[in-house]
Amino acid sequence: MPDRWPVTEAEAVAMQDELRPLVRTENPRAPEFATIAGLDSAYHDDGTVAAAIVVVDAATLDTVESAVGYGTTEFPYIPGLLSFREMPTTISALEQLDTTPDLLVCDAQGLAHPRRFGFACHIGVVTGLPTIGVAKSAWGECPEPGPDRGARTDITIDGDVVGRVLRTRAGVKPVFVSVGHLVDLDTACAQVLALTPKYRLPETTRRADHLCRQALRDAIAG
Repeated sequence: MPDRWPVTEAEAVAMQDELRPLVRTENPRAPEFATIAGLDSAYHDDGTVAAAIVVVDAATLDTVESAVGYGTTEFPYIPGLLSFREMPTTISALEQLDTTPDLLVCDAQGLAHPRRFGFACHIGVVTGLPTIGVAKSAWGECPEPGPDRGARTDITIDGDVVGRVLRTRAGVKPVFVSVGHLVDLDTACAQVLALTPKYRLPETTRRADHLCRQALRDAIAG
């Protein structure tokens, strides 16, 4: 954790450059995950942030635990630097958990990022936990996959494979999967498919999204 979070674009880019070499894109051990956590944040125009963590049992997808962190952000909205708006509040939510998740699933980019260091990479390096990014849009070149569930194509930036376009529901818009930290791309895609038995987005993402939005509404109303 930094002694001080960046407050300018230059400081944020410098921190990304410092941390990027720490990202590992392989499984350090057999990829067996008993608990998986979804992370998401919601914002109000006044800067209030609610960050939600929902932990599920990987086998049953039942919710095991959840937590919400609240804060405010003064870091501006700058494409490619969104992790600096979300990280402090997300960390405060993670610190409330009694469970240490085996895998983090972020509604964000990982390596599929203009500087190869999206939010999923950042939170993975800071926590030391296996992390993947599952985004609704993509950076880079990404051909459309076939129409069937499980179809996939590579996402490339400057010729490098940085993620995959993955069809989680037949005939439905795909998601964009990339490695965050301590996991390989094949494992990341397999986990996303396991987390999407009914819907396009992983259950972890869907539940964290609902929780952070409700938490923000409650905070503003209160």
